[in-house]
Amino acid sequence: MNYLAIFLAYLAGSIPFGLLLGKMAGIDVRDSGSRNIGATNVTRLAGKKFGAFTLLLDAAKGFLPMVVAQAAGAASSTVLLCGSAAFVGHCYPVYLRFRGGKGVATALGVFLFLDLIAVAGGIAVFVVAVALSGYVSLGSIMAAATVSLLVWLQYGVGAYFYLALFVTGLIWLKHHGNIGRLLRGEEKSFKKKKDAPPTV
Repeated sequence: MNYLAIFLAYLAGSIPFGLLLGKMAGIDVRDSGSRNIGATNVTRLAGKKFGAFTLLLDAAKGFLPMVVAQAAGAASSTVLLCGSAAFVGHCYPVYLRFRGGKGVATALGVFLFLDLIAVAGGIAVFVVAVALSGYVSLGSIMAAATVSLLVWLQYGVGAYFYLALFVTGLIWLKHHGNIGRLLRGEEKSFKKKKDAPPTV
């Protein structure tokens, strides 16, 4: 097992692209909105262009370390651990005193390496959940769970499933505040904003 590759994957995953792009736009995303460094908060504060770049770069943090490790001839276990390390790096980045994002975009990169069909299913669930409820957080946790389920259905209980389950579990953990607000009916919804009557 190549521990150096795993460590480098963690360092790559720790790069706070959302924070860096936010600063390029003249803001610190940790000071406003959800105070999260992920693509959703960057989009909210800096606009769709910066949000899209954040999503792309954060996903690449999960995908590329696995691709590079595989191309270098690393064992399958090392490749999967590189994905896990990159994901953990985003959630708990050493550069930001281990206060990172919620991991959804980086998880997307990891999931893309595992199985494209599972990702398509997760995206479909995300789109439907957000369209019906307006809650991005609900769509995110449901999509992650869907990917794990589809990976299990296609590959059974094994290394791919354990990695998907670990990523999903950490996403749910990082969303514990959102889950609490959803249960209390206090989570912010884009749908409610659109449907709300005009103020007078």
